[in-house]
Amino acid sequence: MTGIAKLRRHRRSVVIAAALLAALGTTAAPAQADQGRWAAVWGAAAQPAVPTADWYGVNWSEQGFTDDSVRQVVRLTGGGTRIRIRLSNIYGTKPLHIAGAMVGYAGIGAAVEAGSLRTLRFGGTDATVVPPGREIVSDATPFRTSTGDRVAVTLRLDAPTGPATFHHFAMTTSYRAPGDHLDDTGATAFTQHSDSWYYLTGVETSGRAHRGTVVAFGDSLTDGVGSTKGADARYPDRLAERLEAAGLPRSVVNAGIGGNRVLTDSPIYGEHALTRFSRDVLARPGVRSVIILDGVNDLAAWNETGPVTCAQIIDGHRTLIRLAHARGLRVIGATITPMGASAAYSPDGERIRQQVNHWIRTSGEYDAVVDFDRIVANSDRIRAAYDSGDHIHLNDAGYRAVADAVDLDAL
Repeated sequence: MTGIAKLRRHRRSVVIAAALLAALGTTAAPAQADQGRWAAVWGAAAQPAVPTADWYGVNWSEQGFTDDSVRQVVRLTGGGTRIRIRLSNIYGTKPLHIAGAMVGYAGIGAAVEAGSLRTLRFGGTDATVVPPGREIVSDATPFRTSTGDRVAVTLRLDAPTGPATFHHFAMTTSYRAPGDHLDDTGATAFTQHSDSWYYLTGVETSGRAHRGTVVAFGDSLTDGVGSTKGADARYPDRLAERLEAAGLPRSVVNAGIGGNRVLTDSPIYGEHALTRFSRDVLARPGVRSVIILDGVNDLAAWNETGPVTCAQIIDGHRTLIRLAHARGLRVIGATITPMGASAAYSPDGERIRQQVNHWIRTSGEYDAVVDFDRIVANSDRIRAAYDSGDHIHLNDAGYRAVADAVDLDAL
């Protein structure tokens, strides 16, 4: 694709994003300390089904489900007295039949705390059907939660789903049992494990004071690839912990997708940032600010769409800024971290990375800047103390360091 064609595509993306917002009819205006409003307190960005990656582990997205119960454990970054979930069939090829859904406090592994299960309903009924290309939100259910609570969401899928809309790099374990185990609080039946999330793209709460959700938007560095599985050690997790410790009632939603790009779609890593920004950021309730860390995959030596320019990446960031500002959101730009010594590195990519980072730091177009690059970089490489081992992704210490660099007042 030529540079002119890409720029034209970017302009089309702005139009598409505006149309999508109108179609969704959702509100992402800055939230006040209003106990009656809904706030996103956990999230995952939807992706199309992809094959299992040997290095990461089994995922069930391509084959989907037929007669199964799927239990997924997530950690909330905000609390409330009512709860609802968001389910996505955005990449489905057939209607998704939900025979039932439950939420409860997570125990060890796939277990749920006895007596904590609550039925989630949809339009007053236990079952629902999600058409292909659509998302739905469950009814409000009384369920008291606090920041840091781990909740288990169980879905009963009793008809062939086809390929599943999912999120690949969950960095935690999901569980599957054949048949109906919707109200089973034990772990014994859930013998199949996967490190991905399926259909579940959001958890939202209301009933407590809340001053707005922060969305962390980007690629694998936001997704937490390289962190310890099951440890909630991604940088958005650490940021949520800091907000809680500071007594600031703000939740954090992770909208990263490993491998995602600013400018071009990928058959494996999903729609590019300009297309998915509306769904993954603007359509979530209570959003007040967004941190954008994106561009490393556009610069990677393996990018099959061909070379990009500094101007094209900056134009993409400007589009994201405009979309966010149009909805009254505060936008924080994060500098792109290095790839030196990795298979993704190229001299041209490094040159453009430095140029884009200079623009992020000095242009004044972002409302605030967090300089992840200066925190973790030693020239064109990640510092050894922060390197997960592949010279692209951070380890737990690296993710903690960049989260600690975020000025909470900037949010």
